[in-house]
Amino acid sequence: MSDQLRRRSVTIASHRTSVSLEDPFWDQLKTIASDRNISVAQVVAEVDKGRGGNLSSALRVFVLQEVLKRLNG
Repeated sequence: MSDQLRRRSVTIASHRTSVSLEDPFWDQLKTIASDRNISVAQVVAEVDKGRGGNLSSALRVFVLQEVLKRLNG
């Protein structure tokens, strides 16, 4: 698994944008989407609606919070 920063394109609200995330964060986003039976783009759109700053940073915080929820039951 690479921790290299990668730029990925997603479409949210009919608007194409890109995010820069390391593979472990992207992998967790895919897992979260799968667990919720929605697309990664839908998860990104959810995070986008509630963010105050940079989308990539907001996604990292979101993933961290979701992983901590799982660990803490």
